[in-house]
Amino acid sequence: MGEKRVSLRHEGGLRFVAATGSGHDVVVDNSTGNTGPRPTELVLVALAGCTAMDVVEILAKKRQLFTRYANEVSGIQRETAPNVFTEITVVHVVEGDVETEAVRRSVELSATKYCTVSAQIATGAARISHRYQIRRPAGAVNGPVDEAAEVVVTGPLKELDSGPAA
Repeated sequence: MGEKRVSLRHEGGLRFVAATGSGHDVVVDNSTGNTGPRPTELVLVALAGCTAMDVVEILAKKRQLFTRYANEVSGIQRETAPNVFTEITVVHVVEGDVETEAVRRSVELSATKYCTVSAQIATGAARISHRYQIRRPAGAVNGPVDEAAEVVVTGPLKELDSGPAA
């Protein structure tokens, strides 16, 4: 994969514009200026995007036809600085007559093998719960209309749990 690069310029207050190596600009700000997302929100966006790409690709390889895919990511941050995430929940929502095991395995592979962002976060203080929710049409052959379950929990890195907070 190689090196990734970002350059950041200050635009006043706590507003910054990051230019990515792939040629895209991203605004970041705090709640006072409120002209862009907070940096920690972008951590969750990165996780959502990374795992979504994995799950959709794996489902396609498993020949699972879905009509819609989305995910919802929420995180809880520690109250003291640095305000690292301690709990993150990722819920993959798949609509269509898909096989439960194919969805479960796709989420598991993303969480434990392919998603770089998930792996990066899980090596820190965060516990990440990876779940799925399947919404099938009436008369589906692959399972009940609505189904949900936890697949796997990753992180936190055990060595960080025993040490003092940074």
